Amino acid sequence: MVIRWIVAWLAAALIFAGLDAVWLISTNATLYRPVLGPVLAAQVRPIPAVLFYLVYLTGTVVLAVGPALAARNWRRASLNGALFGFFAYATYDLTNFATLAVWSTRITLLDLAWGTFLTAAGATAGYLGGAWASRRSQD
Repeated sequence: MVIRWIVAWLAAALIFAGLDAVWLISTNATLYRPVLGPVLAAQVRPIPAVLFYLVYLTGTVVLAVGPALAARNWRRASLNGALFGFFAYATYDLTNFATLAVWSTRITLLDLAWGTFLTAAGATAGYLGGAWASRRSQD
């Protein structure tokens, strides 16, 4: 059954990272850079970025995909993923909004919506991958 968890994690990672890359590339110049430009690093630091994806995706699989696989219900993965995404992104965005002079309402609202959708999509993909691996291992 370990393969189910590996496939679930990889499926969630593929969708989450792929969609997030598209989002960040397409919104950087219009959403983030105009407001955050003075505090943005010249280059993305790859180690913290990779660590974020490893930790966040593991949280998504444990807290959203796992219970959904146990219940055999993809909707539960979507809902739990959306909730996890909303709470996690709210922690980040609202803390920044409360403490940073360069943060904005627009970034907060759009990023919250994005994190909610993105995590729901990743959790759903993780569920579908894990369910597929479970069925394949029974054949």
